[in-house]
Amino acid sequence: KKMKNEKLRNSFLRFWPFLFIFILWFIFASPYFLKGLVPYASTYQVNFFPPWSSYEKFWGPVKNNAMPDIHGQIYPWKKFTIDTFFRGEIPLWNPYSFAGNPHLANYQSAVLSLFNLLFFAFPFIDAWSLLVLFQPLLAGLFMYLFVREIGVGKVGSLISSVSFMFSGFMVVWMAYATLSYAILYLPLAFFAVERYYRTSSLKYLLLLTSTVFLSFFSGHFQISLYFLIALICYILFGAFIKRSIRSTIFLLASVVVGLIIAVPQFVSSIMLHNYSVRSELFQLGEAIPFQYLVTVIAPDFFGNPVTRNDWFGHYAEWSSFIGIWPLFLAIYAIVRLKSWRVILFSILGIGSVVVAVNSPLSELLASLKLPVLSTSAFSRIIVLFSFSFAVLAGFGFDQLIREIRGMRDIRRIRDFLVFFAVIGVFFVSVWILLLFGKLYPAEWLIVAKRNFVLPTVLIVGGIVAIFIAVKSKKFTIFTIGYLLLVISFDSLRFAQKWMPFDPKELVFPEVSVISAIKKNIGEGRIFGNIGGEVTTYYNFPSIEGYDPLYIGRYGEFIRSASSGKFLNAERSVVKLDRRGKYTNRVLDLLGVSLIFHPVADTNQGWAFPVWEDKNRFYLIYQEKKFQLFRNNLSLPRASLFYDYEIIAGKEEIIERFYSKSFDFRETIILEEKPNISLVKGNGKADIVMYSPNKIMISVDTTAPALLFLADNYYPGWKAKVNGIGSKIYRADYS
Repeated sequence: KKMKNEKLRNSFLRFWPFLFIFILWFIFASPYFLKGLVPYASTYQVNFFPPWSSYEKFWGPVKNNAMPDIHGQIYPWKKFTIDTFFRGEIPLWNPYSFAGNPHLANYQSAVLSLFNLLFFAFPFIDAWSLLVLFQPLLAGLFMYLFVREIGVGKVGSLISSVSFMFSGFMVVWMAYATLSYAILYLPLAFFAVERYYRTSSLKYLLLLTSTVFLSFFSGHFQISLYFLIALICYILFGAFIKRSIRSTIFLLASVVVGLIIAVPQFVSSIMLHNYSVRSELFQLGEAIPFQYLVTVIAPDFFGNPVTRNDWFGHYAEWSSFIGIWPLFLAIYAIVRLKSWRVILFSILGIGSVVVAVNSPLSELLASLKLPVLSTSAFSRIIVLFSFSFAVLAGFGFDQLIREIRGMRDIRRIRDFLVFFAVIGVFFVSVWILLLFGKLYPAEWLIVAKRNFVLPTVLIVGGIVAIFIAVKSKKFTIFTIGYLLLVISFDSLRFAQKWMPFDPKELVFPEVSVISAIKKNIGEGRIFGNIGGEVTTYYNFPSIEGYDPLYIGRYGEFIRSASSGKFLNAERSVVKLDRRGKYTNRVLDLLGVSLIFHPVADTNQGWAFPVWEDKNRFYLIYQEKKFQLFRNNLSLPRASLFYDYEIIAGKEEIIERFYSKSFDFRETIILEEKPNISLVKGNGKADIVMYSPNKIMISVDTTAPALLFLADNYYPGWKAKVNGIGSKIYRADYS
């Protein structure tokens, strides 16, 4: 019995940090496991997005309304991905937005993510919940493994773990289930590097390879690129220190193998990027203003979208919080330690801040027009600061405790006092500015002062606990426990405040107008003030869309309909001008047979005037809030043409298509001469089968014809006529 108890005690001492991480994570995730709530802002969805927002029965308190992309993009994309997999197809193409758009190539769709397997084992909303909630748990476990491997003690490793798993970046992007996954493999990759340098075991090379392709399959290329840069720097830095050329070559080769495995994602995404508007938009986006860095200490200094009192900045894009004490412990490590790892993580962390803030350096990088980096939010590189300083926090804690236990030297005590005196001076200075300065209007200062109280209390309490331990070494255990609990409380409070847990029954609830659309959509498309949260989720084909990556030529075609003159596409959205000169022409060509119309929009100058032309549009469904109209004049999605014109220039095509003399119902515009001789004929084309990757059309014609499909042109499709390959031509510009 005594041996058994000793064995249990040893097991507990070995594994208690993992238990601590799990308990902390379970507290965070408890609304899902204990209350049946889901980590999805469903109250936001039904209160802010049509058609649900028009039904008063859904009105109620909304916790966080700062995540629109999850509802309009990420969640519907995931639903489409899984539904397509269940049909036995790989979701290469999304026919429900932009009149068709690449899906796997979209990158943020995360089609190849390993965690998509969850959706084959659980109901969709539960799989989604686990997908979201696993992120902090995995980040914490991986960080603990790595920091322990490089010699940090158990408590110090826990501090690093908690700091990273609930860091600002991980928390604000957690609900997306993409960006955080792209970076959470970084500590596991570093762990594999360390273990391989130490053991030369093949399994750690395989682990390293896995982290690379898992990151690049996670759904955010920019963050995975930061992952790759940090990983290569770590391997090369380790090579310089350890002087093991052979090991370094094998490690770099493993990284390359991981990248090769991710090639299917790379190739398709690079191709779409080159065809998209995003590839041409180089700008300094979302760089962090220098004064906003105070939020690394007080994350809500400028308010919080959750409490509706934010008044400056982009909370999600600029979040750099890692916890007040981990921050100062990291700084303590930088000041007091001179190991190569401390130097490396200091450079990595501070360097990422320098790039993230609005400065001449970030402006220079933007001007270099680097693919991805110069077309995305600069601030997101702050994730490397969060990771690096979380690692440094563990080193700083160990050094602090060592110095407390060995505090006999007068000089050490003096240096110790100077460090904490500087912290004290900083906080006093900020409070003087808040209380007596006139930095901001009074109502903003109230927010800043209120949200600077907790960081002050936590830092003062920690300093008191540290000096108690300095005065009496027997209180060191108390100080260790106090700091661990304070850090856990601070991080958990931050995460719980931001992350919504909402009722499961409000996630895409069925309403009468959606049922009516399902009944009437047929093979046509829908047009109206609804987004991907309706069209993609319910498989309603749409001509509009919102996405960083869409076919740029299509955006030009749609936007030019407002006047008939060539206009450049917009950055991330395709929206047809409701009052455009040639709006009806676009609706007809693209087979828009159904118009979604909120009754309250009738006779409003900014709405699509479906009520003005009763010969074109007739009412087929009506309820108190919404109407559905049938477009009598829309062409079928597939149709036959017996005449064409050849025009090569972009602007010339646009001007011809949108000219009054052009009969788009009888003639199509091509950019090269087709290998066919046409004569006048008649016939019809019927869509027999339409799936994301395969379309079957039955054709009956009296003469040779051109079969026109009103879907976006994009390379990669293959056509066969009676089983024989046939060339695909781009028609009517897009």
